[in-house]
Amino acid sequence: MDPNRVINLFRESGALLDGHFLYASGRHGRQFLQAARVLQYPDFTEELCRGMAELYRDAGIDLVCGPATGGIVLAYETARHLQCRAVFTEKTDEGSMILRRGFKLQPGTRVLVVEDIITTGGSVKKTIDHLVERGALVVGVAVLIDRSKGEAQFGCRFESLARLDMESWPPDECPLCKAGEGLIDPDDIVL
Repeated sequence: MDPNRVINLFRESGALLDGHFLYASGRHGRQFLQAARVLQYPDFTEELCRGMAELYRDAGIDLVCGPATGGIVLAYETARHLQCRAVFTEKTDEGSMILRRGFKLQPGTRVLVVEDIITTGGSVKKTIDHLVERGALVVGVAVLIDRSKGEAQFGCRFESLARLDMESWPPDECPLCKAGEGLIDPDDIVL
């Protein structure tokens, strides 16, 4: 899938926002990705997940797993294209990611892990650790957008539909703050 098409789908759906944002890391930046906004459109979701499935079409995938919440819809739709099962991991009180809800995992199951946006890859790493502990063979990771600047590594094949370098700064070095631009809460932007 053409990376420009991916970015355009995010823009069309209002999932790629421009402004002055406070990230979960505490840093500031001028762009924000809100993947749920693109995934609210079934046609866009189908196209994006078909793109991820095509990357692993010949990998013998038995199961697609996505970390909750961003990966749930992606796992389902990608699995539909690969004609296999879909499951998701959930965060525990201790911060790890595990399968719940009676999802079965046989040793040797060939798993593709999917996610919407990768910045550090923390949820994906925790998901992989859990799957491997349960005896799975994690064949690869597929994401919509990699914004890790090439730093995210998972010990397996890693593919993204697009890459987007989003510049960020510590608050005391933020040029947007210095220019007097107020912070925007991305949840307050209604399109």
